[in-house]
Amino acid sequence: MFSIDRLSNIPLSNQIEENLRRLVENRALPSGAKLMSIRQLATHLAVSTNTVVVAYDRLVAGGVINSHGTAGFFVCSTSDANRVSPDEIALEAGEQQEPVWLAQQANDQRAGILLASSGTLPPTWLQDAVPGTAVQRALTHSAAGMASRCPPQGLPELREHIAQLLRGIGISADASHILTTFGGTHAIDLICRSFLQAGDTVLVEDPGYFLMFGRLRQDGIRLIPIKRNVDGLDLDELEAACHEHRPRLLFVQTALHNPTGWSSSASNLHKVLMLAQQYGFLIAEDDVHGHFQQGHATRLASLSGLNGVIYYSSFCKALSPALRMGYLAATPNLLKVLMRTKIHSVMTMPALNEYVLLEVLKAGNLRKHLDRLQRKIMAARNTSTRQLSEAGVLFEQPGEAGIFLWGTMPEGLNIDLLVQDAYRNKILLMRGAAFSANDTPDRHIRFNVAFSQQPQLSDYLRDRLKAVAEAHSSLTRASVVNRAS
Repeated sequence: MFSIDRLSNIPLSNQIEENLRRLVENRALPSGAKLMSIRQLATHLAVSTNTVVVAYDRLVAGGVINSHGTAGFFVCSTSDANRVSPDEIALEAGEQQEPVWLAQQANDQRAGILLASSGTLPPTWLQDAVPGTAVQRALTHSAAGMASRCPPQGLPELREHIAQLLRGIGISADASHILTTFGGTHAIDLICRSFLQAGDTVLVEDPGYFLMFGRLRQDGIRLIPIKRNVDGLDLDELEAACHEHRPRLLFVQTALHNPTGWSSSASNLHKVLMLAQQYGFLIAEDDVHGHFQQGHATRLASLSGLNGVIYYSSFCKALSPALRMGYLAATPNLLKVLMRTKIHSVMTMPALNEYVLLEVLKAGNLRKHLDRLQRKIMAARNTSTRQLSEAGVLFEQPGEAGIFLWGTMPEGLNIDLLVQDAYRNKILLMRGAAFSANDTPDRHIRFNVAFSQQPQLSDYLRDRLKAVAEAHSSLTRASVVNRAS
């Protein structure tokens, strides 16, 4: 039938599984064929029955064989084996769904699509950040293995390690100030559920984090966009909005703003805090991209000592999307409200995720990983900026670091048509208007530097933008001739 290699590093159960799978695929075991019983195959291969059980269980789970009770195991019928999986739910790329649609595309990671505007890093950049040994150590050190439960606020030791990271960037916090989350999006959801209700007014950046706008509108929240400048929020607009609308809360990204890559100045943040105190609104500070910051950046949470500021961040983008781990930091009175909401919505985090993250932080390799990542990102920024500039994209006020470039497209270019045509050519681009709370027309496109350094993108844009430039030049010449005549 087949043999196994006892000197191989591949477990015996895996060898049995793969050999049987190959026999089925090659039709050596045809549809409906009966397999040896567990005991017969174990005797034939001189292995334990448990080894065969593991292999058979995997084949059953994979739809290769079926168990017919006491009758034994049989190769799945041809109709079963060739059954096509149901299509995934696909969202349309219409204007109103574009933000959610983009998020789906970035996470589906369909083969052949260049994610030039996504908000994620290539998997190969992160695959070594959480070694497999960390998972094994996590199971070993957890109180009850896979039966371990996690406190709703998060593992105390993990929260203290997170607090140490915050103290390292100037935010005074201890474990009592930390609440673990499934990432930044979950943190936003908890803040909305805890402190907002229908009819409340919330200030948001324009441009800003696109998925937040729809999330707030779902709850009947009134959004007031505040222009985002290179050094932070437009303070005149902010003060006028505070005076007129008396907002409940402000969402703001102070370091490596998404989508522009800009970071707020200390003087700008001081004024924001003064207005928050004067008009009595909470601030939710998004620092999801702070891991990509080279050097020290000023944060509202640092300037305020967390007074009136709810700070949140995530390890998903810079460390591991598989773990889905993030956190909130706030004063205990605010954190109690947030934890109550967390218990109502998801109860607690998976203990395994928290134990794995704890092992990674205890190992002390995070800083080295982030340093390597920052160097990769900076090299990609330089390459992407050069190639896209040569293709005709303008970078009037490029950010200092991070994964985003905020590129201005030439006048006369229909951004919507370009984005649609790019997707037909298997390039995912996102128009600047999607980052506006009011979908205001915008000539920008957000570029992810990790993917945008691929020549496929610059070659595509060079051809499209050259045609626009030639058309614009022809119109200009015609206008000059008409005026002369």
